Amino acid sequence: MRFLWRWAKRIIALVLVLILGLLAPVIYVEIACRGDVLTSDYTPVLPDEDHRLESRTLLTYPEWHIVHAYDDYAEVIATGDPHEFGFLRAITSYWTSLCAFSEMAGQHGGADFETRQMVYVIGVSFTAELLMKAAYEETIGRAFTWLRGGERDPLDDLSAGQARGYAAFLQQVPWYNWDFESDAAALELAATPSLRSRERAFALGVENRVKAAYASVIANAVAGVGFDELRLRMIVTGLTEQELTDLAGIEVVGTQAGGIVIETPRYRELTGMMADLAAQGVEFVEIAGNDDIMFTAISPNLVAQDAFLSFPRQGYDDYRHLIMVPVQSLAERLRGLDAVGLRLEHIHDY
Repeated sequence: MRFLWRWAKRIIALVLVLILGLLAPVIYVEIACRGDVLTSDYTPVLPDEDHRLESRTLLTYPEWHIVHAYDDYAEVIATGDPHEFGFLRAITSYWTSLCAFSEMAGQHGGADFETRQMVYVIGVSFTAELLMKAAYEETIGRAFTWLRGGERDPLDDLSAGQARGYAAFLQQVPWYNWDFESDAAALELAATPSLRSRERAFALGVENRVKAAYASVIANAVAGVGFDELRLRMIVTGLTEQELTDLAGIEVVGTQAGGIVIETPRYRELTGMMADLAAQGVEFVEIAGNDDIMFTAISPNLVAQDAFLSFPRQGYDDYRHLIMVPVQSLAERLRGLDAVGLRLEHIHDY
């Protein structure tokens, strides 16, 4: 009994250390990365029911950082092996960016508790997932690539294709809607007798089935609390009501002082739509009741004009730049990106 009790205490201690380790970044960000909350002197034109917190333009990035991390991972393993991906780098850049955003959020009215809770939860989940994946791929997974030799196994290519499909899926759809079970089944079906093939089918099969079970829990939890709004409203000028009505995905709501009120989709679809509108001469007056907005752009250069944060992209020979601009300057900035060597990646709504 003493032997069992000693091991039980060791296991409990280890679990507590792991939990504290995962929570440490949350505690640090919550304590050390809180900027002074400033009250905006901007008076929204849109009514309160169309208003979203301006600070969310910053705090939507941590979710997208995870999307970008999966895209980087897919790019790395398209020609390389999983152990070549910088798992710890992806984790540290998540928390580094969240610290900066938390401080900046104060300048835009501050972040509400629900938003902070959300980015902490997904950050801890992301950290735990990547640490477990790194622990496997840097040891057992690496050993099997050594045994495989230089020639890639068909399941290396299949899993790389699945990673690419998942990264693209995340651009518009929540991760928990991905069919992880189908990925596991496809790997098992395509497996050959080779050691690397059997290892990939088993290891990735376990990973996918664990994710499938976790996704089911998250989907049920989200359904219980309700989904976030999928559309938002903004005020624009530059096109007539009829010209806007003729554009796919846009609903003309009416007119307000200063322009035409339209309703659009959010997330990835919105980025392409706003880029097209800017190219057609549209000017953005107000978005979701806010006068500032953030976008990310890609360039081969380490720095970019007005970028307050820049990150190298893994697997790509370029950098991601985070830029905050007044809403009324957004269209002009979008139209001028090519001239300064930038490529629009994503406009962060609220």
